[in-house]
Amino acid sequence: MFPGGPTLGRSPVRQRSFVILVAAVAFLLVGSVGVYAYDSSRDDQIATGVKAGGVDIGGLKTSAARAKLRRTLSVRLNRPVYAEYKGARFRLDPAAIKMRLDIDGMVAEALQRSRDGNVISRTVRGVLGGSVKADVPVRSSYDHGAVKLLVRHVERRLDRPARNASIDFSSGSLQKVKERKGRLIKAQALRRDLESALGVPDGNRTVPIAAVSIKPKITTSQLAGSYPTVITINRSAFDLTLYKHLKQVKSYTIAVGRQGLETPAGEYTVTDKQIDPSWHVPNSSWAGSLAGQVIPPGPQDPLKARWIGITDGAGIHGTADIGSLGSSASHGCIRMAIPDVIELYNRTPYGSKIFIH
Repeated sequence: MFPGGPTLGRSPVRQRSFVILVAAVAFLLVGSVGVYAYDSSRDDQIATGVKAGGVDIGGLKTSAARAKLRRTLSVRLNRPVYAEYKGARFRLDPAAIKMRLDIDGMVAEALQRSRDGNVISRTVRGVLGGSVKADVPVRSSYDHGAVKLLVRHVERRLDRPARNASIDFSSGSLQKVKERKGRLIKAQALRRDLESALGVPDGNRTVPIAAVSIKPKITTSQLAGSYPTVITINRSAFDLTLYKHLKQVKSYTIAVGRQGLETPAGEYTVTDKQIDPSWHVPNSSWAGSLAGQVIPPGPQDPLKARWIGITDGAGIHGTADIGSLGSSASHGCIRMAIPDVIELYNRTPYGSKIFIH
């Protein structure tokens, strides 16, 4: 050393800075090791606040979480699901559709949600008691075809076509039959709702069935307009009644077919009308030598004045045999007095309905 020269080595300030740096590095190294060790110790633990299928599994190890979900969700999800419509109830049994829960997949997703973020954020959350707000949806599998079958069963039971208002003569008197709305089940919506209910453990296990109402084309108020002219024939009462817009206009005494040659019952439409018709004699044994012949209008022709065809050779016509009216005397036709059949003919257009009981 030279007297009065500078002192060699670090200054006190520089030494202190170095010590602080070394301490900081050491602290960070120790802290990082601790952080990673803490995080690694929780790599199979579900974070606080995490649920699966509505079941709280936060804070549990994965094995414990699987056990809890299996124990809890199996009971809840194996309850039947019902579809209801105005008192009608249809059952969907989870066992019948082979319901299976994917517990492992749910726990794996819950763990993945628990590990969101980075090692620092997870450690801070764990140390400070933070939580993860997550609810893993139910994972399940089942026979979708069985659900479709139930929906089809519901459709067969509940679907119905609209019924138009109509008239009925089955009792021998003309009756109005009220219209009825039709119904069409919303099949796709029902299937979707059933499958949704299957996956919600704590949800409502009863699904309402939605349906569309179908309006009839003819209502009771429109019925009279649909039947401008109707003829009813009550064979046992020997009565023919004419209706206009379903209001009775007039009744006539008639003769009907005798035993073995009865006038055919049913509903018919007027498609054949003739003035002074010829008689086309049927090829029947009762016709004798006249069978197959055509008898022109005149004294030998029993079809007098007018003809209103019904079906298969049977029809309404006038007769000179007034004494037969009010009895079963014809070969299947309806006999009327000549003035009556002329009057009826003039008031019965083509397309008119004839009901015979």
